[in-house]
Amino acid sequence: MKYVDYYQILGVSRDAEKSDIKKAYRKLARKYHPDVNQAANAEDKFKEVNEAYEVLKDADKRQAYDRFGADWKHGQQFDGGGFGGGFQGGNYSGGGFSGGDFSDFFESIFGGTHQQAGGSPFQQGRQQPRGADLQLKLDISLEEAFNGGSKTIQFAKAPGTTEMKKLKITIPKGVNGGQKIRLGKQGQASPYGGESGDLYLEMNIQPHRLFRLEQRNVILRLPLTPWEAAEGTNLKVPTLSGSVELKIKPGMQSGQKMRLKGKGMPGPTVGDQFVEIMIQTPPADDKAAKKFYQDMKAQFDFNPRPF
Repeated sequence: MKYVDYYQILGVSRDAEKSDIKKAYRKLARKYHPDVNQAANAEDKFKEVNEAYEVLKDADKRQAYDRFGADWKHGQQFDGGGFGGGFQGGNYSGGGFSGGDFSDFFESIFGGTHQQAGGSPFQQGRQQPRGADLQLKLDISLEEAFNGGSKTIQFAKAPGTTEMKKLKITIPKGVNGGQKIRLGKQGQASPYGGESGDLYLEMNIQPHRLFRLEQRNVILRLPLTPWEAAEGTNLKVPTLSGSVELKIKPGMQSGQKMRLKGKGMPGPTVGDQFVEIMIQTPPADDKAAKKFYQDMKAQFDFNPRPF
């Protein structure tokens, strides 16, 4: 079986996104449609473009094609997705391009109502192409990601327009940064009267003044005085679900971490909170403070460097 490079036919790379494949297909279908292009090879080119698109637009077919090449159909006869009929007198016969199906295709490519050679309009009322999906990045606080809840957002109805749309959404409790939420039929309206596209919101968790995220875990840096670290103490420390009592053992060192189990991000896998110790020393900015440090130096025979 002869190998046909569908990516080359559509002029896209092998890692092209589905939207790029669709865009290339629409451009070539418009160029080679026999009702528009009267060149001798236009019909053949048109069939090639449609055959390539029928495979690459379908995730399963595309995966099989990428893996097996010319043998991707495993012996099944490919009928070109319904494009196998002949072109006669300005109309396709056979396959999926006769009657109303052809009109739907033509309207999706060229827009509006197309008149056949005989002057009668194509059939109306068939399912029209849906609107484009919208992709937006939504900034949320760490508290919003932790607690979830409702939020009202405002966004442009279509790229490049100033017409705005308000929408009340629900943020899942424990949502991850980078996670996408799909809102069905909240995307761009269809210019052909079909269903609206979907809205995909990518969660972008903003930096926090106290905490930082490491996957599902929450990290808090806790400053301690030298005497608190040396003698130990009890402190109240913040978590995203409220303050908790934390016992600091004597002899804590900077960089040591204490674990608060289950105090991280909620969800199917609950994270923990880690408290990272940071020992802070008072400044030696006057004579009394300098004398204190000199006396401490004399008191302790201590070298923290092992090298």
